[in-house]
Amino acid sequence: MGELEDAVMTRVWQWNRPVTVREVLEDLQQERSIAYTTVMTVMDNLHQKGWVRREAEGRAYRYTAVSTRAAYSAALMNEAWSTSDNPAAALVAFFGMMSAEQREALRDAVRVVQYDGESAADTPAEAPAEPPSVPSGEPSPEPSAEPSAPPEAEGRSAEHPRPPGR
Repeated sequence: MGELEDAVMTRVWQWNRPVTVREVLEDLQQERSIAYTTVMTVMDNLHQKGWVRREAEGRAYRYTAVSTRAAYSAALMNEAWSTSDNPAAALVAFFGMMSAEQREALRDAVRVVQYDGESAADTPAEAPAEPPSVPSGEPSPEPSAEPSAPPEAEGRSAEHPRPPGR
């Protein structure tokens, strides 16, 4: 997604309701000079790409996001993961860029996935090991042999096989 597409989608996601080109235009114009036809073209492109659906209302369209920003972010991360030559090293580098708060959010997310369908209060939660810190600007460390990540962490479980051709 391009920078302008992202700016438009950010508004569609934030407002969480059907929006018109005019509404998005007026909000974008608070930050930059932009033409109505430019915003209309971007929103049409987003519709063609499947990011928004639109319904006619009089002579205008109302646009609604097809998925959430979280789903979009997850798709980007999955794409990066599935196209990496060394997924374990990519994850180590990614974890190394995280703040302490982000790593805590990651631990919480892992707990949710691990105990999906179970009550976390009924099941003892074990926090994942702290990822190694990778200083900014330095290459990420290569794993020393085979990574000891569980199959689901490798993204190749029966539910989520590696995409063909990757």
